[in-house]
Amino acid sequence: MQTELDARGLIQTEPADWSARVYGAQPFAGAGKSNSGLLVPWERKLGRFVLPRIPLWLETYHLTLLTLVWSIGIVVFDYLAASNLRWLWLTNLMIVFHYFTDHFDGKVGKYRNTGLRKWGFYMDHLFDYVFLCSIVIGYSFLIPQEAMFRMLLVLCVMSGFMFHTFLMLAATDEFKVSFSRFGPTELRIILFILNALMIGFGTRGLRGSLPWIGLGGVVALSALAFVAQKKLWQLDMKAKQEDDLIEHR
Repeated sequence: MQTELDARGLIQTEPADWSARVYGAQPFAGAGKSNSGLLVPWERKLGRFVLPRIPLWLETYHLTLLTLVWSIGIVVFDYLAASNLRWLWLTNLMIVFHYFTDHFDGKVGKYRNTGLRKWGFYMDHLFDYVFLCSIVIGYSFLIPQEAMFRMLLVLCVMSGFMFHTFLMLAATDEFKVSFSRFGPTELRIILFILNALMIGFGTRGLRGSLPWIGLGGVVALSALAFVAQKKLWQLDMKAKQEDDLIEHR
């Protein structure tokens, strides 16, 4: 990553050109995300404003690696929040920082045409899992010991969505990071609101909501798996029919 090209001579300023490079089809399937979240149109407008203004010394891999900093901050501030819930405001700040670095890390590389596709794919999503774990570990400081199994269930379910995404990428070359109209940005907003509610009303709501979050996640994941296996079955049958036609020619 240290040999990444200097961005100064490569940035293209034509909106149509950079927009196609950032949001268009990618030669490596893992570099091209499909996101149908509610806020995607607004995020693209934000990208048009932010991308040209990111300092040239701040490269795509810097933004990716910062996820580790925000994740450690979440764990630390949630630990401190166990004695004073106002520390959760700093947890929310970490979530906001993570949104910007995670949202723009790959886009900076595409915009400047200096991206590291496969390194970025691996590290970005490895750190997404680290971020998810930091949320769960942080919340574990705010709930009693008897509720720990519920938190573990939530982690398993949330991890299941990530596994589903990568399995579908391997099977179909389609990289969808949203489910229906719910994507990573919407999840961060929910976490932000949940932390704000805990600051105002305490952690009892978090404890009570965990079983419902886990149950809802299981239902949603089961529905995704049902639709996915049906789609993959149809693709396999179509491929078999095409192979049979070729053999009988």
